[in-house]
Amino acid sequence: MQLSQPFTHERLESLDALRGFDMFWIIGAEEIFHRLAEITGTPLWHSLSEQFVHPAWNGFHFYDLIFPLFLFLAGVATPYSIGSQLSKGKSRKSLLYRVVKRGLVLVLLGVIYNNGLEVRPLAEIRFASVLGRIGLAYMFANIIYLYAHQKGQFIWFGSLLLGYWFLLLFNAAPGYPMGDLSMEGNFASYLDRSILPGKLYLGIHDPEGLVSTLGAIPTALLGIYAGTLLKGTPAETKKATAVKLVIIGLVLLLAAQVWNLVFPINKNLWTSSFSLQCGGLSMLLMALFYYVIDILHFKRWAFFFKVIGMNSILIYMAGCFIDWKYSTNAFFEWLLQLTGDPYDAVVFVFCLLAVQWAFLYVLYKNRIFLRV
Repeated sequence: MQLSQPFTHERLESLDALRGFDMFWIIGAEEIFHRLAEITGTPLWHSLSEQFVHPAWNGFHFYDLIFPLFLFLAGVATPYSIGSQLSKGKSRKSLLYRVVKRGLVLVLLGVIYNNGLEVRPLAEIRFASVLGRIGLAYMFANIIYLYAHQKGQFIWFGSLLLGYWFLLLFNAAPGYPMGDLSMEGNFASYLDRSILPGKLYLGIHDPEGLVSTLGAIPTALLGIYAGTLLKGTPAETKKATAVKLVIIGLVLLLAAQVWNLVFPINKNLWTSSFSLQCGGLSMLLMALFYYVIDILHFKRWAFFFKVIGMNSILIYMAGCFIDWKYSTNAFFEWLLQLTGDPYDAVVFVFCLLAVQWAFLYVLYKNRIFLRV
């Protein structure tokens, strides 16, 4: 891991912007809706606020897309990074080392994010994490990309989705009926309880557990497929590629709704239907950003998100070491006093986002990027 200039390989501008749009919600923008819902008490703001919390178990809200979209975009970047290195003659062995190293570094960063740098007893450490899930799913998807042609990647994609479904369909925790998908009875959570050291996020279940990574790898593979389409597109067929992404996205969404009838859309388990749901929405968002930024060349509006997207891991980890709320109060306490109760809570969120963005902008201007 190092701070450096970004890769010199060909960049997809819409990819950086969409990654930044995704991170925008992770660094605190969803609080705007929560605060407005509390202040106004109106059904509209409450409905919007509800979309920025995860369902208790089955179901789908907009906020469920944030994590899978980031993983999907990591896949989109693969043909531009690993693929470009392959085409330049880099050996698969050296690239495999790079992919495994990056995956394991993300797992380690995830442990640090969860537990800090404090030394704790093993039983108090949570090993499963968002970054760990990204690291493992990215790693395995990229290994498939390195050693399988596109047809083989499709086979892996379908086999993982079906295999994970069969694993949960024909098994359950001891004492529960076969195919039980409750938090207590599902087989994935039971295996996590049995094999993962330390503690799970919910005691009996962890939404970033090891076994449910099987459902996340196809999300990264979908991103790799999208990236392969985009990288191989000549200028005259860019619109056709965008349309193809839209069609694929709609087909995936339809398939997700059908599968949901027998294998519920569930982020906690990253079910196969959830993977298709998020893959479809990610395809549609990728098509939209690609069309607006890379085809129509409307780019200025996206600069705000690009600054965030090019240092996504850094801003995610920065919360472990920087007290953003303290910094925001230090700069904007006067404005919050002028605003007064109750809307000072909303203004605070905008100020918090401004402080984080300004930090990222300074890094961007000095070409400092966290490279894992």
